[in-house]
Amino acid sequence: MSATLNATLIGTVSIWLWGALALLTRLTEGRIPPFQLLAMTFALAFLLMCGKWWREGHLGLKHLRQPPLAWLLGVGGYFGYHFCYFLAMSQAPAVEVSLLAYLWPLLIVLFSTLLPGHHFYLRHLSGALLALLGCWLLVGRGGTGFAWQYLDGYLLALACALIWSSYSVASRLVSHVPTDAAGWFCGVTALLALLCHWQFEQTVWPDSGTQWLGVIGLGLGPVGIAFFTWDHGVKRGDLQLLGVLAYAAPLISVVLLVLTGLADSSSEIWWASAAIVAGSLLAGWQTGRRTAEKQEVSAS
Repeated sequence: MSATLNATLIGTVSIWLWGALALLTRLTEGRIPPFQLLAMTFALAFLLMCGKWWREGHLGLKHLRQPPLAWLLGVGGYFGYHFCYFLAMSQAPAVEVSLLAYLWPLLIVLFSTLLPGHHFYLRHLSGALLALLGCWLLVGRGGTGFAWQYLDGYLLALACALIWSSYSVASRLVSHVPTDAAGWFCGVTALLALLCHWQFEQTVWPDSGTQWLGVIGLGLGPVGIAFFTWDHGVKRGDLQLLGVLAYAAPLISVVLLVLTGLADSSSEIWWASAAIVAGSLLAGWQTGRRTAEKQEVSAS
């Protein structure tokens, strides 16, 4: 298995974990204020990386010294995305905010063509657009349409898409920075979220085992391991393919909710599933063909 394929597969772990985001968030029963939840889950992600450092016999201090660009991308990506997302949710309907925020995988496909050694492939763009259609079919259920009075919220949602896609693509420029540094980025993000919580929210602690399970699950999975595997994937894997495959996350979310009885199945889910899978296969076929061509050239 090539190093690029291995890194891509590691990156897809994030997509599966982000697919569990809705289910785990549902377990918290919506009681915990968003910045408090952000602080708690990113603190758990930091502690998760601390556990890795402890097993290796150090405190992770050697990973603190990183280029300013790496810190800007890491903290700006983690905290900036969520800060804009929470503000957008407070100023516009959730469905429309989610639709706009989910433009980030498509933007990854487009922005990655600006990187050295990367090229524009029509099948990647076609696959991303097809998967985006499926995503909008899934997320857009129950939406009331876009309205001008929510423009500020829409712009913040677009900022989410720009921040996360820019972070994912620009991480290629600091690919020499180890993923362990992301642990410190999570720690700083937790502190910034805590400051926002103290400024804007009232503290509400989980009052049941189920709610604590949701918080811990979020901190270890969609916020913890997922950010570390995504860091590795976008730095060393097939960035464009990961962008297309990311549209599977909302599909996984809906399927998990249906399987657990928290959502009803519908024809839209099946049509969306078909579009997302077809888009992913289309983009993946192009990747497989390029790999085969490279092997043929090497053999000759």
